[in-house]
Amino acid sequence: MTAAYGEGRRVARTAGTWARRVGLTGAVVSLTVAGWLIWLFPGPHLAAVLGIGPVDGVMRISRCYESTDAQGYQDGTDCTGMYTPRAAGEPRREVTLDKAAETHEPGSTVEVRMVRGRAHEPSGYALGTWVTVTGLILGPFLALSLSFRACARDATWSHNGDYVLVFIAAEIAALILGVLVGILAWIAIALFG
Repeated sequence: MTAAYGEGRRVARTAGTWARRVGLTGAVVSLTVAGWLIWLFPGPHLAAVLGIGPVDGVMRISRCYESTDAQGYQDGTDCTGMYTPRAAGEPRREVTLDKAAETHEPGSTVEVRMVRGRAHEPSGYALGTWVTVTGLILGPFLALSLSFRACARDATWSHNGDYVLVFIAAEIAALILGVLVGILAWIAIALFG
């Protein structure tokens, strides 16, 4: 009886260790995937609207207009114009300034950073948009990572519904944070240029 009890405890301990390892691995992998997706999609745009890195060139504005998203809702101000890269040997070309900080006068020049064929400048609206996108990507992976971490802590496979609430809270927080960051950036740009 004692030998069977000891064997049962050893099996339970081994299973618990296995569950902890898998849980911790799942938490790390989910956060790694989130970081990779953020680095791949909104990261370059976020860096451009924050003004991180060197300016890629200048853009002479031809016109600015109110843009709309796929559903027809207003999506900031876009401008079109001729882009002149700073790097020697690159051709001039027509580009779109995505979510401009203001409606620029035709003929004015703006220093821009290029990401995937679109020009960016520091802009509160653009910053709010890309912070929101970043948070919306991070939210589900954060909830999944916390769920895996709880499984590792308790050495059980828990499907606790609390992490659905974490996911919902993270998505709402991403939307609110995007709006707040956009407003603060807009005020800072208006005050300090």
